[in-house]
Amino acid sequence: MTDKLYGAAQEWELLDEDGHVPAEPSYTALLQHAIDAHDLTRDVLALTADFARSPHHTTSAGSTVLKHLAAAATMSSHAAPHFNETAECALALLRSTDPRDQPHVANRMFIEHASARASLRGASRCLRAAAKELDDHLGFHRFLTTLTRKEDPLAPAPPRPGGRHR
Repeated sequence: MTDKLYGAAQEWELLDEDGHVPAEPSYTALLQHAIDAHDLTRDVLALTADFARSPHHTTSAGSTVLKHLAAAATMSSHAAPHFNETAECALALLRSTDPRDQPHVANRMFIEHASARASLRGASRCLRAAAKELDDHLGFHRFLTTLTRKEDPLAPAPPRPGGRHR
């Protein structure tokens, strides 16, 4: 999921090869970004809800994981509206008859698209932090398990047969 969010933020470009907002941006392509962002948000929300329903969220590490997941859900949910605004700006730019409006609309479109991508990158970072927290927690438990499996040198020796009885 982390890679999906980050990959989408990297892949869903608005600017052309020269780094400029295209003169005729594709409304349908930008609308598809919004649709795909909604799908990603749904997946992040489902993951967060599943974890919140699990008994693991009540532990100290689980509480931290849930905070990261909740932040990821919030950030990813901000992406789709920004992509929607980007598509709306593209449509306005295509229909604009006043050349004085075009730079303003193009700038707004650029800002909305950049904000959407930033939301996806932020959600990806939050998911990565949640995964790291889980990994650290599980690694700690594995470490404890290896310690408890070894015989404790300070433990009393088991009783020998034929010893003194009271």
